[in-house]
Amino acid sequence: MKPRHKRIALIVGGLASLAIAAGLSLNALDSNIAMYVTPSEVAAGKSPQGKAFRIGGLVKEGSVKRQDMTVRFVITDMAKEIPVAYTGILPDLFRDGKGAVVQGRLGSDGVFVASEVLAKHDENYMPPEAAAALKQAQMNQSAAEAKPAIDQAPKKP
Repeated sequence: MKPRHKRIALIVGGLASLAIAAGLSLNALDSNIAMYVTPSEVAAGKSPQGKAFRIGGLVKEGSVKRQDMTVRFVITDMAKEIPVAYTGILPDLFRDGKGAVVQGRLGSDGVFVASEVLAKHDENYMPPEAAAALKQAQMNQSAAEAKPAIDQAPKKP
């Protein structure tokens, strides 16, 4: 084989190896990325289908039910609620009314099966996405409550 052919074969082999490595890296990243979704978006059907994703919000007061190692609770953004089932040990800071982010998949029965539960680490922190979603849900809820009062106001003839 001529030296020119050897160089071309070496370059083609190097490019093929680089393409394979890039493809494997992108595949690994895609399978490990979990999108963040609010309970309102899940209820509207905007959640990823067949993929793991994260839901964040507040743990609804009085919703935590424990049975052996399985814990059932409800995550809410004050507008919509999503039931969650988690088997495992919960973080120490996990409580009713506190912020939490759960990662897992939505089951066919509408229950979110969590593989991981993350609790808010202090009183001042909430993931920016969760804080924005809660603020938006509260604004939507207050606007919905104010609208019937406006509609019932007497009209001038």
